[in-house]
Amino acid sequence: MTTTGGRAAVGGVSLGRIAISIGEPNISTPDGFRWTALSAVARLESGHTPSRKHAHYWDGDIPWVGVRDATGNHGLVIDDTAQHVTQAGIDNSSARVLPEGTVCLSRTASVGYVVTLGRPMATSQDFVNWVCGPDLDPRYLHYVLMLEQESIRRFARGTTHQTMYYPEAKALHALLPSRPQQTAIADVLRALDDKIAANRTVIDRADDLARVMYASASAASGVQVPLSSLAQFVNGKAFTKDATGTGRVVIRIAELNSGLGGSTVRNDLEVADQHVARAGDLLFAWSGSLTVHRWFRDEAIVNQHIFKVIPAEGVPMWVVNGAVRLKLREFQAIAADKATTMGHIQRRHLDEPVAVPSETALASLSDKMTSLWERALSAEMENERLAATRDALLPLLMSGKVRVKDAEATVGEMV
Repeated sequence: MTTTGGRAAVGGVSLGRIAISIGEPNISTPDGFRWTALSAVARLESGHTPSRKHAHYWDGDIPWVGVRDATGNHGLVIDDTAQHVTQAGIDNSSARVLPEGTVCLSRTASVGYVVTLGRPMATSQDFVNWVCGPDLDPRYLHYVLMLEQESIRRFARGTTHQTMYYPEAKALHALLPSRPQQTAIADVLRALDDKIAANRTVIDRADDLARVMYASASAASGVQVPLSSLAQFVNGKAFTKDATGTGRVVIRIAELNSGLGGSTVRNDLEVADQHVARAGDLLFAWSGSLTVHRWFRDEAIVNQHIFKVIPAEGVPMWVVNGAVRLKLREFQAIAADKATTMGHIQRRHLDEPVAVPSETALASLSDKMTSLWERALSAEMENERLAATRDALLPLLMSGKVRVKDAEATVGEMV
């Protein structure tokens, strides 16, 4: 079913972790599974970027998937993108509008990120895209590629920019059960992802409401205090040095922005409590991206360029969170002005005034704002458990080591 041009599929065999391979491996398979060329059950499509020289090719109503859409939404079904193209952009380029359900894999620079199209879209040339036929459930392929992200990266080549080339993509084989079994497995995994998505909605709504309420109460009060009077801003240290590879996660800016991954550092260091982050702590990356995060994972160590924000005595966490976020855009503007160095703020900027609610507003908002904070934190912590369960089930289901009925029982207890 593959219709892309260019070089033919490569020969030879390169095995992935469990359920993917370049070429068909000559190894035994679990009962009910067989190695199948993706080209036999899906149409491989390339992407393209319409010319930037023609403004009328852009800012249309056709979503166009770029690498950032994939890295920011890995493992998700996406319904919109950061950039859009026009029909003229499609008609005058090699880009094509692909149908809903197309599974997209980033193949250059940031290799191995997976999204599925929630509606018709086009993609850049940085993707290989599969339009699944009747014998392949697109949700199952989506999960296979998620499971095999590191294998995909290993299949990539290049010294400057790693790329998975089309001959490798054309030679990909997947370990597939029957279509009904694919659907049953995908249903189990999707139940977890649907719950994760519902929790994300809860988190976003709680945080949005809290932000609006804080901004409104602060603007109405006319009260301003130094930001530094509300909390202690404790800078992390260079805890990645002499890392042991075991122990607690060392939180760098990468972990705040993208979560834990293959490059995450662990260390067995004993550190002062002020450098330890626990669920519910507020962390502020003051260098680089300048972002604010509520930590919701296991106890971890705070690295340099990140403040652990510890509320002053008697100051609720929601007040500190609201105040820091209220100043964030101003801080980001300060960092953006530093043309010769990595953007950052200085300690003195923490002493500048920030609006806070009046005493009366603090009392009236306290229960509601505390509830919003705790509800969002609870949903984030639940998502961590749900994702861990999904990631544990992925290799077991796709290797035939766990039956769907057993997995359904486990998932049913969580969702």
